[in-house]
Amino acid sequence: MLNSKYYNFKETGFLWHKHPIFKLTNIAIKSEEQSNLGEVEVYLGLTKDPLIFLNDLKLEESKLNPDFLIFASRHTSKTARPAFLVHTTGNWGKEAAFGGDPQSLSLTSALLLKAGFISLIEKDLPTKLSGFSFDIEVTHHGPTKLEIPLIFMELGSSKVEWGITDAGKSVAEVVINTIYRYLEFKKNGNNDIGLGFGGTHYAPNFQRLIETKNIAISFICPKYYIQELKRNDIKNDSKYL
Repeated sequence: MLNSKYYNFKETGFLWHKHPIFKLTNIAIKSEEQSNLGEVEVYLGLTKDPLIFLNDLKLEESKLNPDFLIFASRHTSKTARPAFLVHTTGNWGKEAAFGGDPQSLSLTSALLLKAGFISLIEKDLPTKLSGFSFDIEVTHHGPTKLEIPLIFMELGSSKVEWGITDAGKSVAEVVINTIYRYLEFKKNGNNDIGLGFGGTHYAPNFQRLIETKNIAISFICPKYYIQELKRNDIKNDSKYL
């Protein structure tokens, strides 16, 4: 997935988690407006460590200081439905079985989440992927300790989908486009920023708001955690927008 007809990556001399870091050297999927955003440096790092338990970026190895992170990850669900997904990270409850700290949120960006979802739904998928859904999940797992804003973008939801080459390529292209979409949203400055409360594990109501309105939402708390919420559980992420 390092090179395609849409983008090319070149190995740098830096390491991250003892693996080479690659730099984006060419991209052919930007819109005309995104091409006017100025020089953007995009790096790709690989790790064998489970992303939800990643509490140390080890940036001293890489000599890099990124503005934000996009974690490309597998997704698993009981229904195993084919899906492309995006979400922020954190734990609303008193347990943290899937990484991070209890009742703790990560750093994130509402604009980055919106950029990820819009990039997903605008992706022209191959016919064989027509059965995939596009979903925003609520905030629900780690990491929570990293010092840089982040989102997850995922391919789900079983080994069958993980092994589809076109699905993997589509996620890679969407991740790259998300970076430019985010910068476009940030430059335009016409989105109201908010948090989401209510619903279940998936967030179709918030998806519709994000898709159809000038609204960007960062963290989403499902209805089954609202009773446990305290004021200090919700962090103001406006400085990362």
